[in-house]
Amino acid sequence: MSRRVDLVVPGDPAQLTGGYLYDANIAASLRAQGWTVTVHGLPGRFPDADAQAREALDATLSALPAGRQVVIDGLALGGLPELAHAHAGRLDLIALIHHPLADEGGLCTTLQRCLLASERAALAAARTVITTSRHTARRLAHFGVRPNRLQVVEPGVRALPLAAADADIPKLLCVASLTPRKGHGLLVAALARVADLDWQCDCIGSLARDPVHAGAIAAQIAAAGLDGRVRLSGECTDDALCAAYAAADLFVLPSRYEGYGMVITEAVAAGLPVLTTSGGALGETLPHGAGLALPVDDVDTFASALRDLLSNREHRLQLRDGARRARSSLRDWTRAGFEFATALDRHAATNHLAQGRHA
Repeated sequence: MSRRVDLVVPGDPAQLTGGYLYDANIAASLRAQGWTVTVHGLPGRFPDADAQAREALDATLSALPAGRQVVIDGLALGGLPELAHAHAGRLDLIALIHHPLADEGGLCTTLQRCLLASERAALAAARTVITTSRHTARRLAHFGVRPNRLQVVEPGVRALPLAAADADIPKLLCVASLTPRKGHGLLVAALARVADLDWQCDCIGSLARDPVHAGAIAAQIAAAGLDGRVRLSGECTDDALCAAYAAADLFVLPSRYEGYGMVITEAVAAGLPVLTTSGGALGETLPHGAGLALPVDDVDTFASALRDLLSNREHRLQLRDGARRARSSLRDWTRAGFEFATALDRHAATNHLAQGRHA
């Protein structure tokens, strides 16, 4: 018998950021297993939900038949706890948390506190919470989510061509939307300190999520005299992204916080050495020997590591070879999808037993 699930996400489901790509790949893997998966994209502003967002989530959940298993992405769920509780008695709600909303960078203190309280309340309405990393699962203990309600399904990764990563003039690649949490300002500051060395840097990622911040990064690049060496490329096609991985020599991600860090796994899948931080789950995501995970917001340490990897070819190739060894042990999206299906089945079985006890 076909199993079915509804997946509710904020905005356009086809967006090219880590959380949306996770959702899309899991949906595709479930369908390949015979599941019927309906993805609902919600208009409006999230996570500090506006009236349009509130109406869209309420209408979407109201239209689903009673008893339907519904996975709601935390970006849509966390800001609307009252709707989660209003529908929890009729629908079988499961929360999918990539990272807590209040851990997003660049938030004012008031909004951070509001999101912390609202997400804690919203998670209380979900019978199961699926997280994309063990780090996030541990973090949710602070939200009152008991371990028996938590399940971890880490992302998979697609197969990528092996990058040579041995150019005489190293090409750096950063894949991340230009938002404060991703740390582009630190990257530019560090690159300015190694301007005496030969390198090029391509930053791929949306410039539209925070246009003010993206403009500030562009101004910082110009002020540092790096206009011809640091390129803000914006979003690109999947083929262009694959080509960028293949052409790179060093992957850099100075993010302040990641719930997992899927681009780190993609870089390793391409056999690229990685220079990143230990922000959030990044220290756990980066395989041992495939790169360096440095302290968050430490431009001195980041610039020093950049200088070493750009000028010390032997060290860079040593980390490249570590990434090449690690790529064989990476999990694919088929395995991640099977684990997600197992999590849904386990949830259904637990829920059935609970209903039996209360019958």
